[in-house]
Amino acid sequence: MLDWNAIDTVFLDMDGTLLDLRFDNHFWLEHVPLRYAESRGISLAAAKERLYARYRELLGSLQWYCVDHWTQELELDIALLKAEVEHLIAVHPHVLAFLEALAAAGKRRVLVTNAHQKSIELKMSKTRLDGHLEHIVCSHDLRAAKESPEFWPRVQQVEPFDPQRTLFVDDSLPVLRAAREYGFHWLLAILSPDSAQPVRTCDEFDAVPDFSALLPGLPEAV
Repeated sequence: MLDWNAIDTVFLDMDGTLLDLRFDNHFWLEHVPLRYAESRGISLAAAKERLYARYRELLGSLQWYCVDHWTQELELDIALLKAEVEHLIAVHPHVLAFLEALAAAGKRRVLVTNAHQKSIELKMSKTRLDGHLEHIVCSHDLRAAKESPEFWPRVQQVEPFDPQRTLFVDDSLPVLRAAREYGFHWLLAILSPDSAQPVRTCDEFDAVPDFSALLPGLPEAV
């Protein structure tokens, strides 16, 4: 599937790729509506209906991923609410072994995420994954979401890379499509972003359920 000798750098998404998306799905679909219902004195069902409609309006935009936006929009301390359920933050199986194998093979490891800076801080403090990465690129610092055509040219300014020699791994098909449009040769989809959900299928991109499928070929690239 991959020719590691033709890959110098590996760009990795965070939520759903390195980390279990169960945390984020539970947070936005269950925990935020619960706290919103409590703050407004309405039913949980009414809160979900109202919030899910707002989510759909912003899906894929930088605002959708912005902790500060939702704090202001919902009049709830989103960062504090995330801390309430931080016990659900978990690293996917085989991620640490994969990151260590990349380092042993001399590959540059870069986190490229739409997550807000406050979310990154919480999740890195919980998982310590930042110790296994050379760089973290946050879309909020670049003021463009990964789905946007402006994103990858802005990444080049802070993390220069050759799209023909860079592997990008993500669980979002819209994000992978944007990367393909930019000219990435090596793209890989994650089929099991949320451990509480069934494994997905994907015919559009090369895909793996988890990183164990990539480990056998890496020692040969050292």
